[in-house]
Amino acid sequence: MEPLVPLVAGFVVARLIGLAGVDAVDGWEPSLRVGAALMFLFTAAAHVQPRLRAQLIGMVPPRMPRPDLLVSATAVLQVAGAIGLLIPATATAAAVCLILLLVAMFPANVSAARRGVAQGDPLGRRTAVQIVFIAVVALTLP
Repeated sequence: MEPLVPLVAGFVVARLIGLAGVDAVDGWEPSLRVGAALMFLFTAAAHVQPRLRAQLIGMVPPRMPRPDLLVSATAVLQVAGAIGLLIPATATAAAVCLILLLVAMFPANVSAARRGVAQGDPLGRRTAVQIVFIAVVALTLP
């Protein structure tokens, strides 16, 4: 649930800046891209913070190779996607890639819940939040 804070706050601040006359964020779609980018930067930071990183590594299904590398790779992809959302020429491709990343990462949440290692929200709530994230990113598509 914590990633909702930078998503909403980033959107609201960007929208207000747009209403104040900054053309780059003058509209709900570019403001939503800013909020989504901040959310992905926030979640990527969790992948490198030592305590949270250990929890995320523990969520990776046991059959997957190199959970530490997978967690690092997803952090890099989230940062790249966040940057891509902010560049008009790459925003569409970044949004599609981020949606695919969210879908690809979701089985780790299911596996962690089944194994009892899930941290934070129960699977039902996490599923709902994941759907919201996918919908938000999809709304940035032209």
